[in-house]
Amino acid sequence: MSKRLSGKTAVVMGAGSVGSGWGNGKAIAVLYAREGANVVCVDYRLEAAQETAQIITAKGGSAMAIQADVTKKQDIIHVHDTVLAHFDAVHVLNNNVGIVTTGGVEDITEEQWDHNFNTNLKSCFLAMQVFVPTMKDQGGGSIINTSSIASIRYTGVPYITYAASKAAMNHLTRTTAAQYAPFKVRVNALLPGLIKTPMVEQAAGLIDEYGKGDVEAMWQERDSQVPMGHMGEAFDVAYASLFLASDESKYVTGIELLVDGGIALKC
Repeated sequence: MSKRLSGKTAVVMGAGSVGSGWGNGKAIAVLYAREGANVVCVDYRLEAAQETAQIITAKGGSAMAIQADVTKKQDIIHVHDTVLAHFDAVHVLNNNVGIVTTGGVEDITEEQWDHNFNTNLKSCFLAMQVFVPTMKDQGGGSIINTSSIASIRYTGVPYITYAASKAAMNHLTRTTAAQYAPFKVRVNALLPGLIKTPMVEQAAGLIDEYGKGDVEAMWQERDSQVPMGHMGEAFDVAYASLFLASDESKYVTGIELLVDGGIALKC
């Protein structure tokens, strides 16, 4: 490791994994730590955040775990205040919270719509609202919002709440980036394509849509869609996030960085 984040403090929202293996947030948190960051692992499930933090500390890294419901501003304020009580600044904020509910406009209930938008979009807005003032005061920072290829393309599976909330996240990212560029607060979006993660493996709707209830059939179908011939893995997303978190991207703001094996070229 080249210690590209040495001396920095990074907050990763959604740093746990819903199952065994590597989710995007878990991989991002661990890679940040490998590169020298103090990592604050935040998750709705404390045990998931603790598992990620323990992976980091077992290798000599610096990490702490915090439980939070990021759809609630008071919980995010608690995260913010806890971080500043332990570290002198917040250099990186990674908003990696998201859920998928399959269905089109005829299928989704109003309650599902509200729940998905609260989880996928409101959480991102609230985190930036709480953390941006601190980043302004300290002279800058990097915010990375995990969006999705679903925000710009239809991949053959209807999940309108996910697609619409992530599309809104993209423009929230652009407008916030433009507003806070003079303060050296950079805001960028990552758009993963088809990534093999525990969240996908446990999403019954996706399994039904892709593989008619068969997980292995779903993996094969998703692999076949990608020009590179296979899905990505969580660390593919993590390395892209590392670039946006590091000073190597100090002149980059307001972008949507595709991490998709080329699938957006054909959808």
